Amino acid sequence: MSGVYETPPWGDLDQPAYLNAAALVRDEAATARDWLDRAQAIETEAGRVRDPARRFGPRTLDVDVIAVFGEAGEPVVSDDPELTLPHPRAHLRAFVLRPWIDIEPHGRLPGHGWLNDLLKTEPVATDVADVRARPDLTLESA
Repeated sequence: MSGVYETPPWGDLDQPAYLNAAALVRDEAATARDWLDRAQAIETEAGRVRDPARRFGPRTLDVDVIAVFGEAGEPVVSDDPELTLPHPRAHLRAFVLRPWIDIEPHGRLPGHGWLNDLLKTEPVATDVADVRARPDLTLESA
């Protein structure tokens, strides 16, 4: 689990700041679709209701599947509209990359490169200045 980071809202500015974190999970029997189903079940349990009129609007919880790797460490690639892998905008999101570095400092986003290098590219380099660590908040893994 990464640390927790507070960031300004993205895409729809009329809402409070977000709290962001990353988790690296392993289940060799799970498919990419299984990960999406698990993410959506967690969102539902947290009371998430999707508002089609405000795609980037406020939500109780948003769990994204950013990348999935096979047993041999190879990235799973998918162009399914319900689950595009790797996540098509992850390389542009400081709120994804910064927490990910906590748990995988030398990680790579498939198709885009090293996480540390991505943090130095625009628009991420500008956005990372607004990513504020929240050491007063912690997450626990089950």
